Amino acid sequence: MSHTDSPSAMWRTSTYSGGNGNCVEIADLPGGMVAVRDSKITDGPVLRCERAAWVACLGAIKSGTVG
Repeated sequence: MSHTDSPSAMWRTSTYSGGNGNCVEIADLPGGMVAVRDSKITDGPVLRCERAAWVACLGAIKSGTVG
């Protein structure tokens, strides 16, 4: 999915990012999907996944099971 596939997506960056540009951005998509992209390459590729998968990924990162 490219950024043009969902032109109305409202991208946001974590408040924990620190504003240094080394972040990911996420956007809610229709149908319970989430889009994820590199904040430095906003016109680059976008990963699309189901919200449950994104929540599971965040949980694994926060618990330290994924580094």
